[in-house]
Amino acid sequence: MSFNRRSRLDPSQVEDRRGRRGTGTVIALGGGGLGLIITIVALLLGVNLTGSPNGDTGQVPLSTESAGGINDLEAQCQTGADANARQDCRIVGFVNSIQSFWTDEFASRGSEYIPADTVLFTGSTEAACGYASSAMGPFYCPADQKVYLDLDFFNELQTRFGAQGGSFAEAYVLAHEYGHHVQDLLGALSSSSNATGPDSESVQTELQADCLAGVWAFHATETGYLTQVTDQDIAQSLDAAAAVGDDRIQKEATGRVNPESWTHGSSEQRQHWFTVGYQTGDPKKCDTFDAPSLG
Repeated sequence: MSFNRRSRLDPSQVEDRRGRRGTGTVIALGGGGLGLIITIVALLLGVNLTGSPNGDTGQVPLSTESAGGINDLEAQCQTGADANARQDCRIVGFVNSIQSFWTDEFASRGSEYIPADTVLFTGSTEAACGYASSAMGPFYCPADQKVYLDLDFFNELQTRFGAQGGSFAEAYVLAHEYGHHVQDLLGALSSSSNATGPDSESVQTELQADCLAGVWAFHATETGYLTQVTDQDIAQSLDAAAAVGDDRIQKEATGRVNPESWTHGSSEQRQHWFTVGYQTGDPKKCDTFDAPSLG
């Protein structure tokens, strides 16, 4: 996977809060995504979700790479060449490509896509859904229509969840969260319930976001930001999807699998629905709610 070196990036779609102080008392689960499942496994493993060493809400120390310095996206992330060279610029490029696709897709159906910013943060930050901690993983907050992401999550995806990693694993995560934004705009996100289980509405909502991520991957090069999407890229996405399957996380965290407590779907389910989206490129094929269960 590589970006078109001459493509122009729009860093205004990514809000950089890295190195800023964050306080709060409420853990935000947002509107779905990886946040809830990461929160569950973090609690199982005894991870502190408050973002401070003593378990209090506290404040996150300022990073030496504070906003306006080395992390100044406006200055550093201007072209696809920058996206090929820097991870944060790569995130900008993925966000631009994902939103470019959905803007055109909505327009082709006579609707308007409302862009959603991605917020990069370190440690913790404030969201309209509450307090966001890096231990929660990425999530979409429908209250402010923003995606929240600590880039350290991608290291966790490999070291804690056993994913192979890679740049398109990052793309999958972002495209999944923007899938929730699409659901929100279509009025499908608020209807998800708190029920759990392999056939629950919560799981169906998450699997639909996986499918919508696959739809973007199918059309990614059409946006002009990416020069190609290879089989290796798709393998990275599928590997990441498997790594955050409910069954795999439960097995590694507790040694057993309890399907009745699933909230996001099994590794097989997640891979299946990403593949459906990628092979068809058609959002209409992402009707996870009426599809037969994979079990």
